[in-house]
Amino acid sequence: MPSPFLSSEEYDERAHQLYNEGNYDDALDTLREGLALYPNAVELHVGVGYARVARDEFAWARRSFEEALVLDPDHEDALAGLGETLLKFGQTAAAVRSFRRILELGYQDDVELMLQVGRALFRDGLMEEATEFFDIAVQQVPDNAEAIAMVGYAEHRLGKDDAAIATLRRALQVDPDHAEARIYIGNILYDRGEYEAALYHLDRTSPDDHWDELGIWRLIELKKSTYRLNDDDPSLKPWDDRLTALDGEPNAIDEMLAEIEQNADADAQQVAKGQLELFGALLADLSEQKQGEGTHNVIGRDGRNYDGTWEEIVEHMRDGSTQAGKTVLDFMQSEARRGFSLTGILISTADAESFVRGSADAGLLRIVR
Repeated sequence: MPSPFLSSEEYDERAHQLYNEGNYDDALDTLREGLALYPNAVELHVGVGYARVARDEFAWARRSFEEALVLDPDHEDALAGLGETLLKFGQTAAAVRSFRRILELGYQDDVELMLQVGRALFRDGLMEEATEFFDIAVQQVPDNAEAIAMVGYAEHRLGKDDAAIATLRRALQVDPDHAEARIYIGNILYDRGEYEAALYHLDRTSPDDHWDELGIWRLIELKKSTYRLNDDDPSLKPWDDRLTALDGEPNAIDEMLAEIEQNADADAQQVAKGQLELFGALLADLSEQKQGEGTHNVIGRDGRNYDGTWEEIVEHMRDGSTQAGKTVLDFMQSEARRGFSLTGILISTADAESFVRGSADAGLLRIVR
């Protein structure tokens, strides 16, 4: 029941607290209660708009921001919120106009607002526009690591990796504990093949800093290859646990991979028993072809050269890894799963040649001949 003893500001403050706790439903109820008493309170309309955005109710959010702007056409938070909802409906030009109105009103010194607008544009893929607002934030507060890092993220998305790396390093100079920037620069360096530098940054993060599996997979891979760690090394357990936590319930990809692995295991058992009804003829043909093809040369991501037949190359790769005790099939299946997690590309493990060619297609190695 509405309480006449609370002011509109007090309703807004209560709703803010609930919103910050992630309790969007109660925040919305509080704001509605306040609006029943104070229908012209601009801040309450704006609060409803952001609570609706948090609940992905963008049409209702847009309406609330528009109602706020009827009461106060120059309300900066309402303009920012309206711009965000317009982006959701694909009305990019109108959204940018709403954001630029904030600049015309002179709110450049509101760093959080500049970052909010920049992030909304960034999420929508408008990197040039996002960079403009991030740059304004940096100009206002040159030692704001978050603002500097956002410039770096946008530069990377614009294909300016050298600039992005330099910018992210500057952010880390300001705040060495900025985990998101470390993870981001680590992934950029990994993609460039600068594995030692990538490990330097990723290894300075904690498992809880990661909200995406890619950085963890890459860190585990780099630690295993650099320090020659086994899969069950105790130092990797916190990272494996974080992967499990991020994985949650099995999704469609997990189920597909499990099915692929199960089928591969069944095929392996059939081979062991001599039951090659499905693949026997194909493998025989491949065997004959390989006898006449001679040797091949493959270069791994770590720069190692592997020579020999396809089977010998895979054996050499296995022997030089931390999985030397596994069978060739187990090694290929393990590497195929890891490759899928890194690239999203399925790598065949039907035979050694398919595995090597599939790994090359995924960018995990290079076939010279």
